Amino acid sequence: MVELIAKSACDGLLPKTIGSLTLSEAAPEAITSVTPFRGQEAAVSEALKAQIGAAWPAPNRMTGRAGARVVFSGRGQAFVLGPRIAPIAGAALSDQTDAWASVELSGTGAADALARLVPIDLRPGVFRQGHCARTLIFHMPGLVMHTGQDRYGLMVFRSMARTLVHDLESAMEAIAARG
Repeated sequence: MVELIAKSACDGLLPKTIGSLTLSEAAPEAITSVTPFRGQEAAVSEALKAQIGAAWPAPNRMTGRAGARVVFSGRGQAFVLGPRIAPIAGAALSDQTDAWASVELSGTGAADALARLVPIDLRPGVFRQGHCARTLIFHMPGLVMHTGQDRYGLMVFRSMARTLVHDLESAMEAIAARG
């Protein structure tokens, strides 16, 4: 019988450090899409709090902490990044773990590098820690999360992992070249 070997989306591509910036894979244990049924948002929020300690997020926000986050991912939808969650009455759940490439860009100048690739305002007073956005990352649809000082999480469809790493490397090199 054939034995398959599971590989992450960025296997063999990361980590990379260029200048003061580091790009690393940030694959959570699980990525679960959660969509509450109409009128069930409060109950789903309470269920998430009970399971992972993070409530339903406001639009373009995330709740929780590293290892257990609930991230707004579109109207009436959020991703749980972290532990696998049990079924929730009043919500549709879908395992998205193998569908996404997830990376972290960190270091001094991370916002400057990312600003070369995304059409959103990343200034600290606008895109604060705990904010997130479904947006384009260069030419790919993705999700950008401000997870800490000089630290951003990015997610794109798994099939675009190599392109994401290439585009981020180019931006990191441009920032490093500034000196």
